Amino acid sequence: MISSLSSLSSPVAAPRNNVPKRVLVLRYSQSGQLDQVAEQIVAPLRADPSIQVHEEVLRPLQPFPFPWPFLTFFDAFPESAHMMPRPLAPLSLGGDEDFDLIVLPYQVWFLAPSQPVAAFLKHPVAARLLEGKPVVTVIACRNMWLLAHEKLKGMLDDVGARLIDNVVLTDPGPTLATFFTTPAWLIWGRKRGFWGMPDAGLSAEQIRGSGRFGRALRDALHAGLERGTRPLLAGLGAVRADARLLVSEKAGTRSFYLWGKLIMAAGRPGAWQRKPLLLLYVLFLLVLIITVVPVSLTLQALLRPLFRGWLTRMTAEFECPSGSATDRSHLYDD
Repeated sequence: MISSLSSLSSPVAAPRNNVPKRVLVLRYSQSGQLDQVAEQIVAPLRADPSIQVHEEVLRPLQPFPFPWPFLTFFDAFPESAHMMPRPLAPLSLGGDEDFDLIVLPYQVWFLAPSQPVAAFLKHPVAARLLEGKPVVTVIACRNMWLLAHEKLKGMLDDVGARLIDNVVLTDPGPTLATFFTTPAWLIWGRKRGFWGMPDAGLSAEQIRGSGRFGRALRDALHAGLERGTRPLLAGLGAVRADARLLVSEKAGTRSFYLWGKLIMAAGRPGAWQRKPLLLLYVLFLLVLIITVVPVSLTLQALLRPLFRGWLTRMTAEFECPSGSATDRSHLYDD
């Protein structure tokens, strides 16, 4: 199995004899779903005596609630969109530790990386820990992650890290349905579907299937492939990008940015002066979802033949580096 991996990477130095590989896993999960995914990926690494795993749970100084109170949920969007996160509680890491591989699962908040993950990547410790290190990102979200990942890639570049793989797991429900099921889960804790709509979040099969990535990373570490320049998770169906959502993401990002700037000018998070503006934005967002989004999706469907080449290029770009091919999945499936 390891020999099959060697063809994926450029030549690397021989693995270090009798020296355990060290893996850093950075975790923050609000609903618990991302923790379930991370556990499936980390379990094969943790069970291997030749691999040492350090799991760092990111804890904001002021914790975010779950489920979210209604206005508290929307009150988080201005700072999320502007990448101005709440500070973290002290880390257990000092920055002098040496790791062979970094695994970074993260959520998408308002079309941006979640505040705790953004806070870590802005932390001075991050640059010392991640400089020159290979990073595997793992996204679990509703369905819009393209621009959030571009922002995260920029933050990784800022600290000198090397993005070597990206895994994306998205809610399998229809796009319009998830506009309602996801907020119902986050705000009222209602994960089960209603009004004929599907359950919110990832399926149990998706979560269980993510274990294949951990098994592949284990074998890649045995072969020393993390020191190469090629992805370790190619051929495992790591990511399927839907470039059709890019137009909606750009419009949403612009909306979050402009409204966020206005709301932040009214006061700090939690300030009563922000509440009228937040309620106004919620009404604006509802009208947008009910009217503009269906029209936009319909127009995109009608015009898709004209933009097929562009969509193909964008899809390939956003699926890098790991790709959507599944030719190696049979090696790591349960």
